[in-house]
Amino acid sequence: MARYRGSVCRFCRREGVKLYIKGERCYTDKCAMNRHPYPPGEHGQSRSKVSEYGMQLREKQKARRVYGVMEKQFRNYFKEADRRKGVTGEILLQILESRLDNVVYRLGLARSRNEARQLVRHGHFEVNGKKVDIPSYLTRPGDEVKVREISKDKEIFKEIAEVGEKQGIVDWMEVDHDTLSGKVVRKPEREEIDVPVSEQLIVELYSR
Repeated sequence: MARYRGSVCRFCRREGVKLYIKGERCYTDKCAMNRHPYPPGEHGQSRSKVSEYGMQLREKQKARRVYGVMEKQFRNYFKEADRRKGVTGEILLQILESRLDNVVYRLGLARSRNEARQLVRHGHFEVNGKKVDIPSYLTRPGDEVKVREISKDKEIFKEIAEVGEKQGIVDWMEVDHDTLSGKVVRKPEREEIDVPVSEQLIVELYSR
């Protein structure tokens, strides 16, 4: 599958807001947004008027980059959200939040979504007792996610356990740092999803 492998710090600079893609680094002075708070490129510091379409596009790109989703996959998520009953924009965010890599990150079992994606791909997690190595696997309320027994002794999970205890867990999940496991209790409400995205603009973009 195609995957962007360049610098991800330029994403935050392009969107003009911290997307916390690199985890702990985003909270330090090394963060690119602290040092260069303007879009990358030769004309990054020049001002330009953004059209209505431009604002809609930026919100879509922002959501894609936060969750690490490619264009085709993101469009499929929108189609699924539009098919379901309810508020399309909110359902779209709920689908993105239910991805296994995001759930691992939200549980504090990884320091960033990028790290969570890598750990899942390497087969370190299981869902309901079965190994799952697909980051885009969609979890459901009641699903239990845990680090596999064979992986618990790895140094990275000892470090992550310490960080996770400080990270703070969202209300729609339960977590046990001693066993490196957690459970999806329910779907998140919109106010519980702390991503800097206006989902209504995304809906308007795909409704054009």
